[in-house]
Amino acid sequence: MINIIGIGSNKSNITISALKTLEESDVVIGYKKYVDSINDLIKDKEIIKKGMGDEISRGELAIKKSLEGKKVALISSGDPGVYGMANLMFQLISKYNDFDPQKDIEIFPGVSAVNFASSLLGAPLHDFAVISLSDILTPLTEIEKKIEYASKADLIMAIYNPISKTRKKPFKIFKKILDETKDPKTLIGIVDSSESDYNDEISSKTSIVTLEELNEDNINMSTILIVGNSLTYVQDGYMITPRGYVIKSQIHPLSEDFYEKYLKGTSPIGPNTECEYYPCHECENGSQYCDFCYCPFYPCGDGSTGGKWIKNKGVWSCEDCEWIHEKNTVQCIRKGLINILEDVDDLKSKKKELLKLRRHCILENKNKIQKE
Repeated sequence: MINIIGIGSNKSNITISALKTLEESDVVIGYKKYVDSINDLIKDKEIIKKGMGDEISRGELAIKKSLEGKKVALISSGDPGVYGMANLMFQLISKYNDFDPQKDIEIFPGVSAVNFASSLLGAPLHDFAVISLSDILTPLTEIEKKIEYASKADLIMAIYNPISKTRKKPFKIFKKILDETKDPKTLIGIVDSSESDYNDEISSKTSIVTLEELNEDNINMSTILIVGNSLTYVQDGYMITPRGYVIKSQIHPLSEDFYEKYLKGTSPIGPNTECEYYPCHECENGSQYCDFCYCPFYPCGDGSTGGKWIKNKGVWSCEDCEWIHEKNTVQCIRKGLINILEDVDDLKSKKKELLKLRRHCILENKNKIQKE
C-alpha cells in the first residue's frame, strides 16, 4: 500500500488523516528536506531520503517497498496533487501488473502553498489559475500561453517557482505579458518562505505591491506570487477580492424619490450643472455624470471602487467612490438597468442582479481604459 501524503506548509496545518497515516506506515520516503521536517513524527519508521531531482527514484522505491507488503508513506510538501508526487506515481504504477491503483494507492491532501499564502495575505482568491514558471519539464511556449490567457481572462493567478539563480527568463516573460495585458496598478501579493521553518508558522514574509512596482529583486524560488484581478483591493493591510455578496438595506426615501423620476425619464442625464452641489465629486476621466446621483447598488459593501464602512456605525460611505459618476460607467449601467429595474422596490428585491451588473460594468470600464 502506498499513501501519498501532503504534509502542508507547516506543522500546524498538517491534517489529522496525514498524521494517522504516518503513524500507521512502515516506511517513509521523501525529499530529504521534507523528511527531516517531520522527524519527530516518524522516529520508529524505516526512512528513505532522496535529493531534489530524484522524484522517479523515490516513486520506484515506494512501489518496490509496497510490493514487499509494507505500508509506504510517500510525502510531499503542501498538497501532493499540486506539483507534488501524485501525478508521477500514476505514471509509474501503470508499468506494474501486480499493482492495483484502486486498492494499493491512496492520496491524502495537504494545505497547498497557494492556500497557505492566501491565508497570510487576506482573502485574495476568487476564480483563479495556478501556474508554475519552472521550465525544467515544461516548454516556455506553454507557460507563456497559460499566463497570457489567464491574464486576459482576469483570473487571479497564483505563481509557483517564479525565479531561481539560473532561471530568470520565465519571470521576465511573465512580467512582460502582465505589463501588456493588465493595469499597472494591479495588486500582487508576495509570500516569501525562504527563511521559514516547517515548525515555525509565522516566519514567512508577506508584502503587497502593484504590478509597476514588481521586480525580481524580492522574488526567489521559495516565493509564491498571487496576482489580483481587476476587483482586488487592499483593506487594512490585507489583499481582498470581493465575491459580490448582497448586503440588505432599506431604500432611502431620497433614493426612492430619485428612482421614481428615473423610471419616468425625468431624472438628470449627464453632468447636472444646474445642481447647487455640482460637482460633488471630481472624476479623473472627465466631467461628473449625475445619472445616478443616488447609487442603485447602495450599499455595495465592496471596497474595490473606493467605498468603505464607517467603523462601529454600520454605515457604508461612498465618499471616495467616483466610479458611479464616470461616463463609461453610466452608459454601461443604463444599458443593464433596462432589464432589471421595473419598479423602485427592485432596488431591494433584485439586489443580487444589480450587484452582478455592477461587477460587469466595473470590469468593462477597466477594460476600456486599458485598451485606450
